[in-house]
Amino acid sequence: MGNNFSRITDITELEKLIDRSKQRPVVIFKHSLTCPISASAFERMKGYDGDVDLVEVQRARALSDEIAQRLGVRHESPQIIIVRNGQVLWDASHFSITADAVAEAVRNGKTPDTAEGTAAG
Repeated sequence: MGNNFSRITDITELEKLIDRSKQRPVVIFKHSLTCPISASAFERMKGYDGDVDLVEVQRARALSDEIAQRLGVRHESPQIIIVRNGQVLWDASHFSITADAVAEAVRNGKTPDTAEGTAAG
């Protein structure tokens, strides 16, 4: 993993992330260990100059499900979810995941110009 990736594995850590999102946006990356598309998204995210909280879906299925339920975002993998003030600011999946799109969403607090990225909240 790159220096900016922190693996999260349980709901307690998710609660801390949601709380932290009240000070600054939080980037959650739901990653599949067996999917080549997810591996490609992971490589692209290595170019992101910021913290990424990584959920390895196969190792943290309950957490992945809780994220979808609590944040109201349909589960996908790979998936980026940006949370600000406890709400989903932006999410993207598959080939829409790029370091530049994530950086723009975090920086501007709005949806980047991507085909599949969505604004929420």
